Amino acid sequence: MARKGLKHVERHLTEEERARHARIREAAIQDIPPKEGIARSPSRPGIPSTIHQAREAHGLTWYALAKRAGITNQATIRAIEQGKDVKLSDLQCVASALGLKLELIEQVA
Repeated sequence: MARKGLKHVERHLTEEERARHARIREAAIQDIPPKEGIARSPSRPGIPSTIHQAREAHGLTWYALAKRAGITNQATIRAIEQGKDVKLSDLQCVASALGLKLELIEQVA
């Protein structure tokens, strides 16, 4: 018997859906509050922060952005947003998928 793979549908959420999800998250946090002192660390300034903001502005998850960029592992997106070392080719693919362009500029000392 052949296994059928799940079909992944990528679509943008409507404002109504975003508001509904936000209400659900708020209710879940009220019911089960996170542990004290444990929070997701913010993205590092510069490229990681820009990639994170652009991804959220497009309403994409790490997985959806990885698929759109042609990257096989969503952990690469997380690594970029955390400022870890990644391949330049992966970073270029992610930037392109978000409508961004990487440029080299002269460093001013």
